[in-house]
Amino acid sequence: MTKTIVVLAAGMSSRMKKSVDSNIDDSKASEANNKSKSLITFGNRPFIYFLLKNILDAGFETVIMVVGKDFQDFKNQIDELKLPSKIEVKYAIQKIPSDRVKPFGTADAVSQTMQQLTELQKTSFCVCNSDNLYSASSLKLIRENYFENAVLAYDRDSLDFPKERVSSFSILMMDSEFNLVNFIEKPTPEQVTENLDENGKIRVSMNIFKFNGNQSFDFIKNCPINPIRNEKELPSALVNMISEDGLYMRGIPIAEHVPDLTSKADINTIQKLIDSN
Repeated sequence: MTKTIVVLAAGMSSRMKKSVDSNIDDSKASEANNKSKSLITFGNRPFIYFLLKNILDAGFETVIMVVGKDFQDFKNQIDELKLPSKIEVKYAIQKIPSDRVKPFGTADAVSQTMQQLTELQKTSFCVCNSDNLYSASSLKLIRENYFENAVLAYDRDSLDFPKERVSSFSILMMDSEFNLVNFIEKPTPEQVTENLDENGKIRVSMNIFKFNGNQSFDFIKNCPINPIRNEKELPSALVNMISEDGLYMRGIPIAEHVPDLTSKADINTIQKLIDSN
């Protein structure tokens, strides 16, 4: 159980900025092209507000926002939300190496955060994306479990995304006790069939984790570079961690949709969802 969550918000929103959707108005397109995805407004509030509300409802008390070096506008917008005093917001900066133009990946983001806020190396904490609207119940599930390291294992059929999109999601290869064995990126149909869980479900990660900082730090810090993406990705660090005797990551089954902001086409979908609540 933990009350701390790290929210990854330092990405450059490249896919959002490159995407095109004629169904959104010019003001929304301008926001999508010029802001962090999590600061795109719905009504008079940024997307991150709705995630933070769910984080608060799930019982977290400390939120660590991982941001880029030019984060003052981001911080100003968070401050304007006037969040309840019982939740503390901290910031960690993901610095970009001098030989790169983009951040070095999710494992690098968590590694830099753990080095800046060293208490994370000795305690448990959760990690999630800033552009996924995880439900309060799912956030509570990852916060309150008693496993040292855990990942929410989503039933792929419960995710309301186009088939071609969801079929490219990495699947979780787990044993009969739901301990993670491997991440399979861009799985073939044969790999999907071979890796159904005990209930015949395809399990995927939506990048919401719990870590024991003492157990995970060295693996996250020393994460190898993904040769395809040229980034340090959390799945690579996790696979190395669970190969060590005595260390594990438990998959926690869950079946629900996770709205997200990947491209401009997602903006109207999120707006309708927020309007309906």
